[in-house]
Amino acid sequence: MTITQLEYVVAVATYKSFVAAAEKCFVTQPTLSMQIQKLEEELSIKLFDRNKHPIAITAMGEAIVAQARIALAECEKIHEIIQNQQNTLGGTFRFAVIPTVAPYIIPGLLENYTGKYPDVRLQVKELETHQVIAALRNNEIDAALVSTPLEENGIKEYPLFYEPFVGYFSGDDAALEKKLIIPDDIDLSKIWLLNEGHCMRNQIINLCSDQVQKLQAEKPFRYESSNVETLRKMVDKNGGMTVLPELATFEFDEDQQDRLRYFEDPEPVREIGLVTNDHFVKLTLLQSLMDEILELVPEKMRVQKKNRKVLRIQSARL
Repeated sequence: MTITQLEYVVAVATYKSFVAAAEKCFVTQPTLSMQIQKLEEELSIKLFDRNKHPIAITAMGEAIVAQARIALAECEKIHEIIQNQQNTLGGTFRFAVIPTVAPYIIPGLLENYTGKYPDVRLQVKELETHQVIAALRNNEIDAALVSTPLEENGIKEYPLFYEPFVGYFSGDDAALEKKLIIPDDIDLSKIWLLNEGHCMRNQIINLCSDQVQKLQAEKPFRYESSNVETLRKMVDKNGGMTVLPELATFEFDEDQQDRLRYFEDPEPVREIGLVTNDHFVKLTLLQSLMDEILELVPEKMRVQKKNRKVLRIQSARL
């Protein structure tokens, strides 16, 4: 039994295909198949049912794959030990971030991080929350920046900061007569929302009302965006309002700032944190990412002020 064989087994279990697994492992399909067959012969078991499409894992194979993931993670600890002893950081780090956070964190993170840690190769992709959970379970990514808590078995969470939600209104909205707003100030028939699959959409629905989707259906037309910036533009061009994460407002011009309203206490916030799977071992590298991300957000988000009242809006399960 070799580490390479275990890597091939985990790849096939993840992608449910010998061809796809071979591509991900940068080997030919016959080579991968031969190594897995040798392992099966050595163990005197069948790991995969090759007669099914996509490839199915046998009952015994499920247990072996689970243990193989643990074994491969333990092997990664060797590199972690060496880097800690030598006080260096290097290697590849596969990182995901949800779309409602990415535009406000990733550009600055890549600019600063690559300069400080030139030997670390960051591979960054945008994924929705349910995709992040699947990718972590399949060991396709090392960590992700998401809205927490997820409260998923087998996933560790490292909360980083709390980001307030703010209301953004068209210029003629009555809510702008107030300095601070409450959820009841939002006209649910005029709110622009992200589309299905975004955790922030569920957070806003939880904040406002479970009637919002019914009222939205009565609009003369309906548009749901996958982009926070598009929501702002819909308000500018078509009226109504939307709820935005505060980081999305930092580059607003004076007119746009005038149409923002913060909520009264307890102000609604979302918790943003890093998540990994239970087998993750690159803790030094993870800490370096935490430090750089926190440098990009205001201190008021990083450290909760004493006696500050907040309403943490949790994502609905996707």
